[in-house]
Amino acid sequence: MAPLRRRGRGGGFPHDGFEMITRCPDSNPARAGYALVMVLFFAGLSMLALGTALNWTSTSAIQTERQNRYFSLVAAAEAATEKVLARVTLDYKNGGESTVFASLSTYRALVPTSAESSFWNGFEFNNADGVPGQTFVNRITSEAYVDLNSQYQGLRGWASTYRVLSNVRELNSPYAIVGAVNQDVQVASIPIFQFAIFYGLDLEVNTMTTMTVNGRVHCNGTIYTYPSAPLTFKSDVTSVAKNIKTRKPGDPAYSSAPPSGSITYQGQKDTGVASMNLPIGTNNSPDAVREVLQIPHVSESIGSPMGQQRYYNKAELLILVTNSAVTVAAKTPFSASPTSIPWLQATNFVSTNLTFTDQREGKTVRVTQIDVSKLQSWSSTNSGVQTALGASIPVNLIYVADNRTTTSSQLNAVRLVNGQTLPSRGLTVATPNPVYVKGHYNQPTTAHLGTTNTSNAKPASLVSDALTILSGNWTDSASSGSYSSRNASSTTVNAAILTGIVETTNSPAIYSGGVHNLGRFLENWSGDTFTCNGSMVVLFPSIKATAPFQQPGAYYYPPARNYSFDLNYLDITKQPPGTPEVRAIIRSTWNLPPPNTTDFAAY
Repeated sequence: MAPLRRRGRGGGFPHDGFEMITRCPDSNPARAGYALVMVLFFAGLSMLALGTALNWTSTSAIQTERQNRYFSLVAAAEAATEKVLARVTLDYKNGGESTVFASLSTYRALVPTSAESSFWNGFEFNNADGVPGQTFVNRITSEAYVDLNSQYQGLRGWASTYRVLSNVRELNSPYAIVGAVNQDVQVASIPIFQFAIFYGLDLEVNTMTTMTVNGRVHCNGTIYTYPSAPLTFKSDVTSVAKNIKTRKPGDPAYSSAPPSGSITYQGQKDTGVASMNLPIGTNNSPDAVREVLQIPHVSESIGSPMGQQRYYNKAELLILVTNSAVTVAAKTPFSASPTSIPWLQATNFVSTNLTFTDQREGKTVRVTQIDVSKLQSWSSTNSGVQTALGASIPVNLIYVADNRTTTSSQLNAVRLVNGQTLPSRGLTVATPNPVYVKGHYNQPTTAHLGTTNTSNAKPASLVSDALTILSGNWTDSASSGSYSSRNASSTTVNAAILTGIVETTNSPAIYSGGVHNLGRFLENWSGDTFTCNGSMVVLFPSIKATAPFQQPGAYYYPPARNYSFDLNYLDITKQPPGTPEVRAIIRSTWNLPPPNTTDFAAY
């Protein structure tokens, strides 16, 4: 309808004052063509945008598919490397680095197969050098005593580094994609006394006074921390299981309430790490590990994994006590031909006719006693020792086993006396019996007693079923009376300790005493201090000294404890004679290298 326009009143028309206006269509053809061009232009832009969107969608889908296939290839390549590493781990723990190196050709033939899963039918594995059905495995650094990687930084060990690398492509794929995974691992043998605390069993750190642990801590089980005073770990703490801020279940004092003392970790705290075990074979149960203290079976080879770890085989002097005789022999470590020494010659420093009462055990202890102060001069001049070791060389590892028959009220043990100064080569005393140390041990400098100064101490370790500290004031004659009559004196012991404990259990409900009670006491130490610089290692329960820990007031009163890790043990030349080594596979590098490349800098 044409628009209407208002007219003035003077127009001469009699109707309502509006008129119709009519317009002719635009008669300019240029303007009409321009409009058509614009319509077509914008239509073209719309089609271009649509095409671009469709092309982007298609490209994005392809990229997503390629990416998904690539991640699938990476997972397959990792599976190949893990298959190799599982075999390397088994071989290393059972046979050591020599076995791993000798098995490279075997490892290289390991790839996932369709016999394991039909899933692997769609993949082709190669060793990055173009050889199908192979994994690249090579030793890239030879064994040396080096700093360790990953979670074991700060420790040193005998280690080699191996590279395990796999390339994988997908069969019948429209994409030329290769997935590559590389893992560099250290196979490491670590002297166990580099740890301030190492437990093969559960570790309980329930301190009653302020405690600072100045070295690394490792536990193959669970760590329970429940201090009543500040507890500080200055170095890394690792556990295979958990690290729980409670007492261990079964402990009569167990509580779910938070501990009253603070816990500070100045290093890393890692759980779920791989266990570290002695290389004694596939069975690393506590019962199996305790065998390192036992006399070997007649049929056992010295060269077997267990034979290499037994202290009997490592020893330079054997003292074996039975009901009828004392056998003494000298030998080089791992020799099968010891030199016999007449018992009469050994009576210069060994006695077997002393007894006293251990009120914790409630038994009479019959001891094989060794006077350490006489050992160096005796062994440096004894003809049998010289035949075995050479002229003027004192023994540095003694194995003692007291196998005399006992009644239910008796306990055989080894006691060390006059040990303030050790032989020049250091000294390890190992026995399947309990050990008692009387007086200062391995601190020849009087001014350093009661301190962490071990500059003049010798490499030393005490390896036993259980360890009890007797102060210099101890007298056997007072051992059966009230502990309050046995007043101790401050005592210093500088030695690595490898011993057993009576574990916390639910039935009956008993408490192990925790790591701070690893060294047992039988005296009134009120006002006195026990100083111990060394390493504390527990790998098995005690089977001879098995009476449970009791709180102070029954058979002892505790000393002030001054425990410290001896930093000398970080030096391989200052490790105690016969130090066990635990084996570990340390994953130092995981990366995605360029395909078809084996020689590259790991990152």
